[in-house]
Amino acid sequence: MKPSWLRVKAPQHERIGVLADLLGDLNLNTVCQEASCPNIGECFAGGTATFLIMGPGCTRACPYCDIAFDKSERYLDPSEPKRVGEAVVRMALRHIVITSVNRDDLKDGGASQFVACVSEIRKRSPDTTIELLIPDFCGNWDALNLVLNSSPDVLNHNIETVPRLYSKVRPQANYSQSLELLERVANGWPKIYRKSGLMVGLGETDLEVLEVMQDLRKANVDIVTIGQYLSPGPNHIPVKRFVKPEQFENFKSQGENKHGFLQVISSPLTRSSYHAGEVRRLMEHYPR
Repeated sequence: MKPSWLRVKAPQHERIGVLADLLGDLNLNTVCQEASCPNIGECFAGGTATFLIMGPGCTRACPYCDIAFDKSERYLDPSEPKRVGEAVVRMALRHIVITSVNRDDLKDGGASQFVACVSEIRKRSPDTTIELLIPDFCGNWDALNLVLNSSPDVLNHNIETVPRLYSKVRPQANYSQSLELLERVANGWPKIYRKSGLMVGLGETDLEVLEVMQDLRKANVDIVTIGQYLSPGPNHIPVKRFVKPEQFENFKSQGENKHGFLQVISSPLTRSSYHAGEVRRLMEHYPR
């Protein structure tokens, strides 16, 4: 049974219906819906969403994730970036997050589709800040460079868990490779804000979480998100522990006061894109 601090009321249709209808009209996917995010009611009611491109199926079957597995041959939809740009205009978004499923079947991992989305948004809504939450591109640094040359305001790549659990939680990923990706952003594109996130409750210890935070700071990550893992279903990794709210506060305090992150968003219901729009204030306070 979930503890009291994780119980969220089911979102009412009238609160999320308008945004859901708009996304349906434009044939767009959101990670809010595909990954069964517990904050969907709050975010949809506030007129925000994280767009999921190149999906909804993913070429990896990570045992913690609720996004459907699909290794069938699929072509990129050239109209998708235009539809994302149209959604930004219709929703009058000041900040947008764009993420994707893993598309290991594509030579560039889908980097070109991210670039096309950024181009459309810049053209249609130049004052909107853009955050890209990208996969690891299987270590294809040319693909990463392509994305970074499009000049997003924030580049997010989630570390997800501690290195000891990678073979179980992220069997097709590599902890060191993800750290290198983040470090490459800092070294080559220092004006882009770097962000990463991880889940707790998968079997890690608090000390291991703090060690990951230290690794991320060494890679010059600016922003970290930490949230409670919630198992999507019986075929996924079960929750090993429910981390108490006071420990999330400790992670935040340690991260900001000891390690020097610009921002640590840490709470049981935090997800990678939760309150992502707050980065605009961060950018004003720490301009680059």
